[in-house]
Amino acid sequence: MGTAVPGAEAVIRVFLLDDHEVVRRGIRELLDGEEDIEVVGEAADSREALARAPAVRPHVAVLDVRLGSPAAGGDHGGIEVCRELRARLPELACLMLTSFDDDEALFDAIMAGAAGYVLKQIRGSDLVAAVRTVAVGRSLLDPGATARVMARVRAQEEQAERGEMGDGGAGPPELARLSPREREILELVGEGLTNRQIAQRLFLAEKTVKNRISAILGKLGVGRRVQAAVLAERVREREEPHGA
Repeated sequence: MGTAVPGAEAVIRVFLLDDHEVVRRGIRELLDGEEDIEVVGEAADSREALARAPAVRPHVAVLDVRLGSPAAGGDHGGIEVCRELRARLPELACLMLTSFDDDEALFDAIMAGAAGYVLKQIRGSDLVAAVRTVAVGRSLLDPGATARVMARVRAQEEQAERGEMGDGGAGPPELARLSPREREILELVGEGLTNRQIAQRLFLAEKTVKNRISAILGKLGVGRRVQAAVLAERVREREEPHGA
């Protein structure tokens, strides 16, 4: 069972993951100072987070991207926690917190299903606003950074698949397996919309959208939402009239 998204007057339940106690304490004091936010748990490492977070059923998890030193194998540990927690709690919104403006980490965060990605250098009021934003189902990923990542992924995939798709094809044959509604949903995935936003756009239940996207990924033979988004973007570019 997932964690219900809080309503307008509900208290937002937050779980914290950071390997620095001082940072966790500062974030806890900041968030607990807000009437509509409550920190319900915290952890210093991945194992603690995966053991504790599901039990307290948070609405938002604020996760440090880099846990420990890269030499200790802790690099990007928070992203793996995001992926695992969202598998257990599909409604959970993960807000990734990092000291580095890193496109690679941003790409990994998108693939893991993170709802937001912010730098630790932001002001306290901005972090509070970020928690509220992702808690109601909205995305908080910097458009410029996301565009850079998606452009890089498109270039890599086009290079890898150029021989399979040919120069004149409209896309892989798997697209023919999609129904008109599934292609419509794929287009919205390609635009970067969340499940909730797609549900609102198409007047569907969010669970229906989630199930449809799972079916789309299966038909396309891809395992991640970002791969489907890249495919949708490539097909859109091929279908647009040249010189229009």
